[in-house]
Amino acid sequence: MKKWLLVACLAFLPAWVVAAPIVEGKDYKVLANPGVAPAKGQVEVVEFFWYGCPHCYSLEPHVAAWAKTKPANVKFSRVPAALNPVWEANARGYYVAEASGVLEASHMALFDAIQVRKERLFDQASLAAFYARFGVKPANFNSLYQSFAVSARVAQSRNLAIRYQLSGVPAMVVNGKYLVTGDSARVVEVVKALIERERKAK
Repeated sequence: MKKWLLVACLAFLPAWVVAAPIVEGKDYKVLANPGVAPAKGQVEVVEFFWYGCPHCYSLEPHVAAWAKTKPANVKFSRVPAALNPVWEANARGYYVAEASGVLEASHMALFDAIQVRKERLFDQASLAAFYARFGVKPANFNSLYQSFAVSARVAQSRNLAIRYQLSGVPAMVVNGKYLVTGDSARVVEVVKALIERERKAK
């Protein structure tokens, strides 16, 4: 009876109470080269990913659900990693989609196309054809793909990844200080705990 009552009570506790405490070296890493601190009162969370990564695909639903309910003072952004030529192609496609106003509609669709339907969407031509499904004319896509604006965003992505010494994805960076890796719901729990730590520190 007592055991049943304990289980029943735990079911009504907030997730952060039930979750195991986070441990440095196991759940997260302190970055040797921290990034620039965000604006006062804000906590920044950056997710690095690649559409061809199955672990990124596994993590995406957890991140997407959290992003809808995150605190107002948390600035969240996705950064397509551009650590090699293949990844860079998808990063360029991402920023073209953003500039064309179709990112929200195409983001998960591209993940599904690559991870579920096994479409090979890893170069300029195939990506132009893919984004055409969302109304982006190939001529416009190709013009933006090599544009200064998109190239600048890709360079920024690459520089951030190098600064944080990323060796792979998915990776989430909290306030430029902490690196969290993995592809389960635990990643988001660790991120939330680190956000709270940063909030209290401020």
